[in-house]
Amino acid sequence: MRTVKTTWGEESAVLATFRDVTERKRVEKELRESEQNFRALADNAKDGILITGEDASIVYSNLRFADMLGYNVNEVFTKDFNGMIKGDAEHGEEVTLEGKGGMTVPVELAASRTLWHGVDATIVIVRNIAERKSREDEQLKASKLESLGTLAGGIAHDFNNLLTAIIGNVSLARLLGCGERGTKALNDADNAAQRAKDLTNQLLTFSRGGAPVKSVTSINGIVTDSASFSVLGSNIKCEIKLPEDLAPVEVDAGQISQVVHNVVLNAVQAMPGGGVITISAENVSLTNESGLPLSPGRYLRIDIRDTGPGIPEEHIGKVFDPYFTTKKGGSGLGLATVYSVVKNHDGYISLDTKPGSGTVFHIYLPASDTELAPQKAKVVEERPSIGRGRVLIMDDEEMIRDIAGKILVELGYEVDYAANGSEALEKYRVRMEAGSPFDAVILDLTIPAGMGGREAIKKLLELDPGARAIVSSGYSNDSIMSEYARFGFKAVIAKPYRIADLSNVVRQVVEGI
Repeated sequence: MRTVKTTWGEESAVLATFRDVTERKRVEKELRESEQNFRALADNAKDGILITGEDASIVYSNLRFADMLGYNVNEVFTKDFNGMIKGDAEHGEEVTLEGKGGMTVPVELAASRTLWHGVDATIVIVRNIAERKSREDEQLKASKLESLGTLAGGIAHDFNNLLTAIIGNVSLARLLGCGERGTKALNDADNAAQRAKDLTNQLLTFSRGGAPVKSVTSINGIVTDSASFSVLGSNIKCEIKLPEDLAPVEVDAGQISQVVHNVVLNAVQAMPGGGVITISAENVSLTNESGLPLSPGRYLRIDIRDTGPGIPEEHIGKVFDPYFTTKKGGSGLGLATVYSVVKNHDGYISLDTKPGSGTVFHIYLPASDTELAPQKAKVVEERPSIGRGRVLIMDDEEMIRDIAGKILVELGYEVDYAANGSEALEKYRVRMEAGSPFDAVILDLTIPAGMGGREAIKKLLELDPGARAIVSSGYSNDSIMSEYARFGFKAVIAKPYRIADLSNVVRQVVEGI
């Protein structure tokens, strides 16, 4: 209502005007309710939501946005949103926001124009994509390792064939005898060949041919033995704190030992002036909310902590990359091998590090529900075993057939040869029909453009269900090498092998030990 003094005729009067504000009141009520509903939705949203004015000042923020950057809501209102963005930002673009104390968060932005209390403004939806980026990084890392692994596996296969011939001939020469000076030279050659074998094994552990040969075991002995060996001769103190109630794990003991060795050795090399390495472990249960790229369930977590200088921020994302190294003379395979071995065990490895505060690696391995079987004492024979019997060697490489045959002949066996599965089957059939079957057959798993061990063992067992076959390979992307018995083989021998390895396996198969 508005009033104006006036006259009405000769008398003083007041002129009053009235306006119906029912509609305005209704609209104001709806606006208040709309803002209340917006705040209720925004404050419970999983994404950050903010509204900025024309000058990019923040005039509204939900709690999620403030928490994302380490602020409380009142602190956010003092900030300029454009000043938080590192780099340029566009609608739907991934950018990095800088929060409290310099912390950074990768986010995805979506913005649109709006009105806020009748003034032009911009509403911005901010989605934290740190977890998604972590998954993408893991997938990229795995893809890079898979590509390199395919190449590495092929190289390792050929290299192991060469090493088999080298190590076999060295072993044979020592067996035949060549004097004290000659023996020393042969020992040096054998040691060099074994170092080359270790290198190809590292290649294989993150190639497809590095399939773990798993068994249920306790992690305590593996960790203690490997870590203790890794610090020998250094000025590092290693503290191992492993409780007795750790869950058993189903692992390849040799590969997990290499994981511990590589991580500990990396810590030793990071502390040339000395320091402390602390190894602990515990049973953990993970859920979908754990934030790790692992299925929910029971796991064993091993923590390996050092007191070194820490890892520079620019190197953190590269430490598991193959051939990345900051050490003079380093191969860059150590931690790449660790990553691949853990991944092949359906586990996960991560690290926490701060400059000047050291580094801790967290290794997760699935816990096993299988109880530990009693451990049987193993008798290891380093000397070659003399034997008797007929052995058929099938390998596409003539040098492998030649050296394996020479070794077995020298040890007392009668030997025949085949270059592929078809030839091996024919020779086996002929000897079986003649009443003098082979006592053992060594089958190379992979024969280019020919019948390899996988197909040959099926046909061999059809021909003679009692056939005793040994599978051999320098590289395989097949489960046969780790589950040979399931496919009908009696034993397995990986290339390259020494004379003692070959003689012991053949003797055990021939004699049915």
